[in-house]
Amino acid sequence: MGHVNTLELKGQIASGTPFDGVFLLKSVSRRTAKNGRPFLSVEVCDRFGSFSCNVFEDGDGYSLLQNAPVGTVLLMSGVSEQFNDRLSPRIQSVRRISQAEAKASGFEGSLYGGPKETSDSLREELNRYIDRIANEKLKKTVRVALEEVGSAFFVGTAAISMHHAYRCGLLEHSVHVTRAGVSLLPHYPFVNSDLAIAGMLLHDVGKAMEYCGDGAYERTKAGLLQGHVVLGYRIVRRAALEAQLDEDLLIQLEHIILSHQGMPEYGAAVLPSSPEGVFVALVDNLDAKMAMVEKALDCTAATMDFSEKIPGLEGTRVYTGGGRNR
Repeated sequence: MGHVNTLELKGQIASGTPFDGVFLLKSVSRRTAKNGRPFLSVEVCDRFGSFSCNVFEDGDGYSLLQNAPVGTVLLMSGVSEQFNDRLSPRIQSVRRISQAEAKASGFEGSLYGGPKETSDSLREELNRYIDRIANEKLKKTVRVALEEVGSAFFVGTAAISMHHAYRCGLLEHSVHVTRAGVSLLPHYPFVNSDLAIAGMLLHDVGKAMEYCGDGAYERTKAGLLQGHVVLGYRIVRRAALEAQLDEDLLIQLEHIILSHQGMPEYGAAVLPSSPEGVFVALVDNLDAKMAMVEKALDCTAATMDFSEKIPGLEGTRVYTGGGRNR
């Protein structure tokens, strides 16, 4: 059969069916079976999702995969199999191909996810929101912060797998949070709109330093040791000091960054304790969770009525009615 993607493997190909496909390497970890036999637990992905498989020491591709960097493009063939109701193929051959070869062969479009809107339109919308901020020093704070992180904010991911986990995902999430928040602000006149807009635009700015990669992502050293909340707090503080932002506004903006994860168990440094802090945390959570639902709708095969379990939605399975592919 021809090349397949993860969507087809998960919903349309019967167990025991041979396949081949082109995927991005997402992670590799060395394991040892109960009988002492070494193997690699390998996770690969494309724009439709991901799956894990085991490659044993005497199997084809072991030597290639054990030192391959995240984001390596792989041509893999094997047999579709299920383990604990999840796709876990038996891999028979693995070959590394270059980005240029993937592009020339027409595979690039199936490998990399991205926003449904163009990055140019998202950037234009972001700039319109910045212009809405009446307080000039707060407006400058946002611009200086975005200038510091540069292109990483505009092309980087918002996560490794949870939501907006693709090129320009951080830009898309930041704009969508602000878009939703701006539409809600008239209902809550006690919320400082300037402060809320600045907070929505910058709440995840630390992720520009937390992640690295292209298509498949991993955490940087700073991301692992400090996390995006602390990184974002530092970026915003430096920008605010350069903009000479009023001290009271600075403290409130920092609070939004530190509390936007909502709860300490989700990474918040403090609980949201200001009108703007509560507002931004809730709108951020709304957009993240609806992005997970949208991905479930897009990436569930037409033969399935429910998605796989989604960790970010407490492990529930979303009813898709066959997804958007029916």
